[in-house]
Order: sequence, then structure tokens, then C-alpha cells
Amino acid sequence: PPGSALAKAAKKTVEESTARPLTFDLEQNYPNPFNPVTVIGYSIARDCHVSLKVYNVLGQEVITLVDEQESAGYKTARFDASHLASGLYFYRLQAGSYTNVKKMMLVR
Repeated sequence: PPGSALAKAAKKTVEESTARPLTFDLEQNYPNPFNPVTVIGYSIARDCHVSLKVYNVLGQEVITLVDEQESAGYKTARFDASHLASGLYFYRLQAGSYTNVKKMMLVR
């Protein structure tokens, strides 16, 4: 029934998933370590240009996952590293004036 606790819980989940984030955030990739695919989650508090790039330990850009204007919300980017060697990689999110970097480990 629509008034049941289950229906209210389902509605609450939908509201939370469509809610607009109050802050910018870069989440730890999952899974980590990974082989060869991982997912990177991030939150955009307002519409802005977003750049999400992956770098090797030498600081060389490996791939650009996102480079576009995005609307506010909770986002994910899938990273397929099947063409890369095992090792430590960094991913960097720039969204408006927000910047954050995290580490991830590719293990073959």
C-alpha cells in the first residue's frame, strides 16, 4: 500500500538519489585495488565545467574521463585500465574552483 513503511522508504531513497549535493566531493574509486575496471564517484554542487583525469606516478596524463559542462548532481565515471600496466595511478577532479586528487591501484 502507498502509506506503508516500505513505500515511504522507497520514496525516501528516490528523493535522496535525486537530491542536489550541497558540496563538491571526490569519492574513492571502487573497487580499489582494481583489475581492470573501476568506478569513480563525485558530486557537483552547481552547474560548472568538470574535468576528471587519470595520471601515472610520473604525473603524465593517462586519460581524460570527463571534460565538459555538467549539471549539479551525483555522478560516476567508469575507468577501464585494460591497456595500462599494474601500478599506482592518481585521479584528479576539477569542478569550478574545487580540486581534489586521490590514489588508486591497478593490480593484474
